[in-house]
Amino acid sequence: MPGVLSGAAIDLTLEAEPGPTFTPPARAPEVIDWASVARDLAPIACDLSKAGLRRKSRDYFWFSPVLSAQLDGVVADLIATPRDEAELLTLARYSLAHGLPLTARGGGTGNYGQAMPLHGGIVVDMTLLNGVKWLRGGVVRVGAGETLMRIEAQTRPTGWELRFHPSTWKTATIGGFVAGGSSGYGAINYGALSQLGNVLALRLLTLESEPRFIELRGAEARKAIHAYGTTGLITEVEMALAPAVRWWEFVVSIPDLMDAVRLSDQIARAEGIMKKDLAPMAWGAARYFDDLLPFMIPDQAVIIALIGEASLEPFEELVAAAGGSIVFRRGPDEPDVDPPPMFEFCWNHTTLRALKHDRTITYLQTQFDAPGHLDKIAHMIEHFGDEVPMHLEFARMDGALKCFGLQLVRFTSEARLDEIMQYHRDHGVPVFNPHTYALESGGRWAADPVLFAFKRQTDPNGLLNPGKMPGWATPADGFFIGATPTQSSIKVGMD
Repeated sequence: MPGVLSGAAIDLTLEAEPGPTFTPPARAPEVIDWASVARDLAPIACDLSKAGLRRKSRDYFWFSPVLSAQLDGVVADLIATPRDEAELLTLARYSLAHGLPLTARGGGTGNYGQAMPLHGGIVVDMTLLNGVKWLRGGVVRVGAGETLMRIEAQTRPTGWELRFHPSTWKTATIGGFVAGGSSGYGAINYGALSQLGNVLALRLLTLESEPRFIELRGAEARKAIHAYGTTGLITEVEMALAPAVRWWEFVVSIPDLMDAVRLSDQIARAEGIMKKDLAPMAWGAARYFDDLLPFMIPDQAVIIALIGEASLEPFEELVAAAGGSIVFRRGPDEPDVDPPPMFEFCWNHTTLRALKHDRTITYLQTQFDAPGHLDKIAHMIEHFGDEVPMHLEFARMDGALKCFGLQLVRFTSEARLDEIMQYHRDHGVPVFNPHTYALESGGRWAADPVLFAFKRQTDPNGLLNPGKMPGWATPADGFFIGATPTQSSIKVGMD
């Protein structure tokens, strides 16, 4: 019924190890008049408009047909946009007093429904908690709502750049990236956010009986990294930077896909060649790159590459030796408008560009481990053909070079999608399931015990982004009952 926030339409059954369980303190549902809430929260900016609620309750969950079916009806009851930490603290105290769920949101560029409010309540737009606080010695401290593009616009003139960033660099916020992301362009050198030394510190607000701001430094910061905002509201991020490099962009065409994979692997392992991204992909994936079609050779595999200026000659030598052709190059002083920056063809922008042509396409997230990774890649290419067009990205994790797959999938049914993922697992290729909104540990539907224990400290009532952490129960009848039938609260899955 409209107005009842309930998880009844969501199946949170654990499919593997159950992990820890915890039921927050029970409370009777309250009647909420959302117009009164907005008045109570003034001067915090609040939005109750139907268009605003829907727009800021969504992300790119529709990359997955599974999530699209589950989450399309999800919508908040109110959007609150605090201007500073003082207003955020006021909002947190109000949430606790009335049992209102809070779901933090940055640029809304996630793919798994990370910032979608499964149980309605308040979406907290964090974009005004922005700005660069300070920059020194290759370290930057920024407000969580600052976009990655604006951060680098300030660091580059001082000789530093972001170590890595998602393909949504222009609109993604640093807080959203840390809370909901993982890695991206530059991972070939610096791995992921969770690697010690990339995220140096986080400042976040808890939802304890008396909310407080705390600082997590070093390894402690992992308690809020890729936690979807379930363990605290991140307000500031301190990041290590990399020395700025004059990067050149390349598109390489090569007749055989496995030759493209082997060449990329060779360049990735060449310590003397400076690179920030290497993305080999099948023509079945690259064919959707409208902006690059005038440069590419039809039916040939493609490598998108970002190479340091000092390494152009050895890079070109390896490409020629492998039988590849450089069909596009752009220097760091040339405008990156037409075509747009090459990172907008890599990582999950590859999927986005395919979806603009064919909404039946979805994707996988897999890991091809060495040794034997090239054989596993060749097997999957041969076995699935154009049903699963290959797209690979390289990352350095814990001292080892890793090859990750972001293959496209020509979706026919959820059962077939499950078969494809299981086939990879059965053949030694781990799958990080992108078709679930629940936090996962090691690809399983099981809560990370460290995150779980930390949430019990920082959010004992389970009001932060409820429904995202497996094993953490939510009230069977929802958190509250809306006051009028015109408000926006709805059950998940209803339109």
